Amino acid sequence: MTAATDYLDTHHVPYRLFQHAGKVNSLEQAAAERGQQPGQVVRTIVFRLAEGEFALALMAGPRQVSWPALRHTLGHNRLTMASAEEVKTATGYVPGTVSPFGLPAPLRVLVDRSVLQYAEISLGSGERGLAVVMASADLLPALQAEVGPDQVEVGEWGADS
Repeated sequence: MTAATDYLDTHHVPYRLFQHAGKVNSLEQAAAERGQQPGQVVRTIVFRLAEGEFALALMAGPRQVSWPALRHTLGHNRLTMASAEEVKTATGYVPGTVSPFGLPAPLRVLVDRSVLQYAEISLGSGERGLAVVMASADLLPALQAEVGPDQVEVGEWGADS
């Protein structure tokens, strides 16, 4: 169906898909329609580290990125959120649909600990209005299979909003 679901299927990662009935206008709406808390909705944020160099940060719903912590971890004093065009180039997905799975090339992935606090999470599927719902326990093994264990890091990159 999408590069993300193809990846999950190929790697035998259990998941289910949730199709929203209409346009999703907020994190709270997405969570409510999925029968989840806002913290269970994982945002995949793309950061530009340098020309042609990107990293992903997975954040639980309402949490905001701690820029100092992110800069320290990535070892870059200057980083920005990727533009819509850069997101598409780096991930193959348009903003609002980004998944950490099925990427065209390996990227460094940072997973905020907040993502792992619930047994079930939902993430972008690569298609607008369609979410991947999976066990949080399956997230790290699935990411490591994709990008290599040395490129997936779990830490604190978020702050409560």
